Amino acid sequence: MPLSQFARLIKTAAVVFAAAGAASSPAFADQLDDIRKKQEIVIGTEAQFPPFEYLEDGKIVGYASDLLQLVAADLPGVRLNQLDVPWPAILPGLSAGKFDFVVTSVTVTRERAEQYAFTVPIAEATVALVKRKGDASITKPEDIAGKAVGSQTASAQLKALQAFDEKLRGTGAGVDAITEYVSFDEAYADLAAGRIDAVSQALSNLAPLVKARGDMFEIVGPTIGPKTYYAWAGRKDPASASLVKLFSDGIAKANASGKMAELQMKWFGFTMDVPADAVPEPTM
Repeated sequence: MPLSQFARLIKTAAVVFAAAGAASSPAFADQLDDIRKKQEIVIGTEAQFPPFEYLEDGKIVGYASDLLQLVAADLPGVRLNQLDVPWPAILPGLSAGKFDFVVTSVTVTRERAEQYAFTVPIAEATVALVKRKGDASITKPEDIAGKAVGSQTASAQLKALQAFDEKLRGTGAGVDAITEYVSFDEAYADLAAGRIDAVSQALSNLAPLVKARGDMFEIVGPTIGPKTYYAWAGRKDPASASLVKLFSDGIAKANASGKMAELQMKWFGFTMDVPADAVPEPTM
């Protein structure tokens, strides 16, 4: 057989084997395509975080719920199966595939950004303190030295409190005790009852709390942490990229159109200037 004919034969065989290999290999899985085929998306939400998301008459309502309805317009024919999940199980549940996406207020941190894919922000999450109204022993954040303070377990607000405590200890006395709670409602109840002296929480959550319960609670200024943001989260893998992009683009569209500002006024009574073009670099 002439050398040129042999070379053509080898080239033809290589093409055939390559095509056969491609046909036999599994197709690239795309989560968004799967959701559209199933016509259902399973969403994890911690519905104990007013005014972002909470239960009212057995239904999940709030700022994030309204924002979700705007974004879901880009998933026509897809049913939203939204699960109420305790905060400590939210991100582990996403990793384990218990749900497709997280629509709850997740503070963007460096550690989380390494493990999860975030959307553009939905709100600011900078941390502040709240005390019992009229407690003259706390007039500034540094006054929590020697006192009992609470926050939610595994939360960025707890992390900010711990960092502030370390800062206090570097200059003198730190917090006497930090109590962790499954939900912030439990922390507020203990604060009202005098079992703790302050609660560390995002300012965007505290402002509506104090507006509704100004007879009981009072914000301690200034904030105790760097500027941070809340966002929604998906899994950080190629299969999830298109789904994360759909949610992120939907949030950005709501931001640019002014719809986000309208929802913020409805649920918070003020607006927050958050980036719409990219996920900000985490500050904590």
